[in-house]
Amino acid sequence: MPSDLPNLRDVGGLPAEGGATVAAGRVLRSALPFDDDLVDGVAWPPTVVLDLRSAPELEAFPTMSGPRVVHLPLLSLLAPDAHLDETLAALYLALLDSAGGLLVDVVREVADADGPVLVHCAAGKDRTGIAVALLLRLVGVEREHVMADYLLTDDAIDAIDARLRAISPTGERRDLPREYFHVVPDALGAVLDRWDAHPDGTAGWLVEAGGDADLIDRLRARLLASD
Repeated sequence: MPSDLPNLRDVGGLPAEGGATVAAGRVLRSALPFDDDLVDGVAWPPTVVLDLRSAPELEAFPTMSGPRVVHLPLLSLLAPDAHLDETLAALYLALLDSAGGLLVDVVREVADADGPVLVHCAAGKDRTGIAVALLLRLVGVEREHVMADYLLTDDAIDAIDARLRAISPTGERRDLPREYFHVVPDALGAVLDRWDAHPDGTAGWLVEAGGDADLIDRLRARLLASD
């Protein structure tokens, strides 16, 4: 039976450094979940839900009930209407600059969870894409595989659009640049470039944002499975 929840997938199975793989049933990603979604093929329900949406989105439509929900509004520290006339890559990089501490919180929640963690925003494309990319790079998944996972969202664009129109029928999204409604490889590529340019790579970026080596070790212990 197919799942109702758009853009839902388990990132388990991706290859990581040292011959390890990302363990299944640890990190799920999706668009906004509904309580009555029928879900099949992944570990469900999640133990923890990381909702990356901003306060107005939460007020308009809460996330699913039941699991422990942690709100980490990644765009909340941007200036009002910042970057809405720029590229998606510019928005992604602005998010890195403003929300590093919240991304550390994402890593901490996943590292310390005792069951499946669902990471979502509205579409499960942009904020979720950056957060999941960070998790994967920290455990040694090569950028080509991180990008391949990001691009899978392109297969769900129609279903995502239908869900967002269902909860926002008056068209609040109409003033956003058209690029914001598509999967843009260059946008995530800019984020990966930023992490790769750090002298200590993605791990070094995380430490500068407020994380530490112990947190990265816990994340790796949580997410990696040996062959």
